[in-house]
Amino acid sequence: MYQQGANAYLQTTKVVESPRERESALLMRAAASLQKVKDEWPNSFDDLEQALAFNRKLWSIFMVAVTKEDNPLPQEIRQNIANLGLFVMNQTREMMMEPRAQKLEVLVRLNRQIAAGLRGM
Repeated sequence: MYQQGANAYLQTTKVVESPRERESALLMRAAASLQKVKDEWPNSFDDLEQALAFNRKLWSIFMVAVTKEDNPLPQEIRQNIANLGLFVMNQTREMMMEPRAQKLEVLVRLNRQIAAGLRGM
C-alpha cells in the first residue's frame, strides 16, 4: 500500500514540476555527488568518474538545448550557459587528468549557484 502511494506521488511530482525546478533538482543532485566525492577523498576516488560523468552529461544536455533555434531564452543567456558548459567540460577534463579533491569545489559551487537561480533564490 505504501509503495503505491509513493509511486503515485512521484508520478504527480513529475507532472507538476516545472522544467526549471527539474533542472535545479538535477544540478543539486550533481553538486551533491561531487561534494560527497570531495568530502570523502581519497576513499571516494572510485566514485569520481561516475559523479563527473553525470555532471558532464547534464551540462551537455544544457549546451545542446541552448543551441537549438527554437530555444526561447534570450541570446545573451543562451551564450552564457554555453560558456559555462564549456567551462564545466574543461574543468572535468582537468580533473580526470590530474585528480585533486579541491578541484571539485568550483563545479559544486557553480551547480549550486545555477540551481539557486533557477529556483528564484
